[in-house]
Amino acid sequence: MPAEAAQAHVESLTHDARGVARVNGKAVFIDGALPGEEVLFTYVTRRKRYDEGRAVEIIKPSPYRVVPRCPHFDVCGGCSLQHMDAQAQILAKQQVLLDSLRHIGNVVPGALLPPLNGPHWGYRRKARLGAKYVLKKSRMLVGFREKRSNFLAELTRCEVLHPAAGERIMELRALLDGLAARDRIPQIELAAGDSAAALVFRTLVELDAGDRTKLCEFGERHGLQIYLQPGGPETATLLWPASATLSYRLPDDDVEIFFLPTDFTQVNGELNRKMVNLALELLVPQPGERILDLFCGLGNFTLPLARRAGSVVGVEGSEVLVRRARDNARHNHITNAEFHMADLSLSTDYSWIGLGFDKILLDPPRTGAFEAVKHLPAFDASRIVYVSCNPATLARDAAELVHNHGYRLVKAGVMDMFPHTTHVESIALFER
Repeated sequence: MPAEAAQAHVESLTHDARGVARVNGKAVFIDGALPGEEVLFTYVTRRKRYDEGRAVEIIKPSPYRVVPRCPHFDVCGGCSLQHMDAQAQILAKQQVLLDSLRHIGNVVPGALLPPLNGPHWGYRRKARLGAKYVLKKSRMLVGFREKRSNFLAELTRCEVLHPAAGERIMELRALLDGLAARDRIPQIELAAGDSAAALVFRTLVELDAGDRTKLCEFGERHGLQIYLQPGGPETATLLWPASATLSYRLPDDDVEIFFLPTDFTQVNGELNRKMVNLALELLVPQPGERILDLFCGLGNFTLPLARRAGSVVGVEGSEVLVRRARDNARHNHITNAEFHMADLSLSTDYSWIGLGFDKILLDPPRTGAFEAVKHLPAFDASRIVYVSCNPATLARDAAELVHNHGYRLVKAGVMDMFPHTTHVESIALFER
């Protein structure tokens, strides 16, 4: 029996890119539908408070609807907004940020920053791709999971991945299919710098000499660094070539940052350069100032700040990244930056606090920086720049700063770090 179909007018978009409609007074979340559209959809799931559906025909399309560039868009879960014009995407993300600030934090920015845009295709320098030999299909699959599923999508290419991997999905499938351990390599991680790219093969068994040779030959043929990772990230070791490095440049401050393929780096290199420049523009570092950079990672913000400020203190919870940040400072001949390891989710005293800071920058993970934010006022900083990858935790932390600690939210805006996805990257400026 065919699935039950219904017609609906789509009113808005959820935070996971589904159209919101009401049918007989009940909310329906519809995959593939955009605000303002009249659609015919089929029900996928019926629940007590809401239903879920999938658009099967667009009766009246939105003016912002475009043809997805990727032939796998309807199946692959890696992207969810390719059917929406890129400018409309970033404006929708801006609304998510504003809604979060208002509803969660009860704060409104004094001004909106213009959205920060970068490349929309081939931009993704970091990604984890699943790999699986499907016995029933007698074929190897490499890529992202299907939409709302644990199955791997059958991809032939990926339009958002760096071309080093995105244009070589079929070759990667053939490579793995020819390995003796083809069913014992569940994941491939891509990491690309400005001039080189690496593939990290997660292995569940030790590879034999033949498999190692085939991986080396693949790396040599395509100019790719090849790593094997038998355990956690710290076990990743270079297989080919004999020596290799990855790095990216922040040219406006003459900084080059080296990293290993399992280190955290921003996925969008060009957008990251613009983001660093914007953060420094908002923070306005001066030669005599002491600045704090929390969740500093490799020194992505710390080292450019050190070029302009009197001194900078970077704090990070990962000992590996702290060590890498110190190495990057030495590489760039920066002597006015120091780095410390601390768990910023805990409230305690640290030696790096010293005499306080003139200004503060923080770039926390998705969980935000609530514990750290509660202690920031003690530093008496006149200005705080908060870079966020989760508008909900930014809103929560903004409420703490504004309602409890005497700061005001001067400006806020979104940055399109992950085009064609619902990921919202944002930046906010607070002043005392």
